[in-house]
Amino acid sequence: MNIAISGATKGIGRAIAEHFANAGFNVAVCARTQSDLDEMKASFQKRFPNIKTLFLQIDMQKKTAVEEFAQQILHNWNSLDVLVNNAGIFQPGDVHTEADGQLEFMIETNLYSAYYLTRALIGSMIKNQSGHIFNICSVAGLKAYPGGGSYSISKFAMNGFSQNLRDEMKDKGIRVTAVHPGATWSNSWAGSDISPERIMPAEDIAKAVYNAWEMSPVTVVEDIILRPQLGDL
Repeated sequence: MNIAISGATKGIGRAIAEHFANAGFNVAVCARTQSDLDEMKASFQKRFPNIKTLFLQIDMQKKTAVEEFAQQILHNWNSLDVLVNNAGIFQPGDVHTEADGQLEFMIETNLYSAYYLTRALIGSMIKNQSGHIFNICSVAGLKAYPGGGSYSISKFAMNGFSQNLRDEMKDKGIRVTAVHPGATWSNSWAGSDISPERIMPAEDIAKAVYNAWEMSPVTVVEDIILRPQLGDL
């Protein structure tokens, strides 16, 4: 079994990669920073010596780079069982005051990367009449909030992309799940004064994704919404 995850060296992507690798999946990941990829590769070779891995430095804002990631996956593997569109970035702001170009930056990173990667890989899934696509959206794409700005807009768009893809793939044997996490632990929270009890561990998101994948082929979990027990921050 093979899984590809974009933006997977940290946070939710890393947790999903580790969870599926532990289950015996071959893993393909991409990220911008080579040092992060090198660290992850060394860790996976030590912890999961029996799986095949691909670690590629990719700038997911660039369409040609996204397509190169897809080509490498298809060149090395005969099939793709799970695709996780996880690459994304957060910048706070308000629509009326945020920097010029912030919307374009958010859309290119948080939406276009998933759109182009999916288009490049989904043909092989359609051919095999099987596969599962997880789109890492956000609760910020379900309800507006102060300071959401272009980030929230991009996540609303990501949710729309996932809903449309789900409808298109119904009769093609491909399951599509939109994942909407609330505040989840990543390095960006390090040094903050927020209690750990207010932030979900990334491993919990990975467990939810894996449990949805484990369902029978006749069942799809269309949406996964996860929030800290005490609610949104």
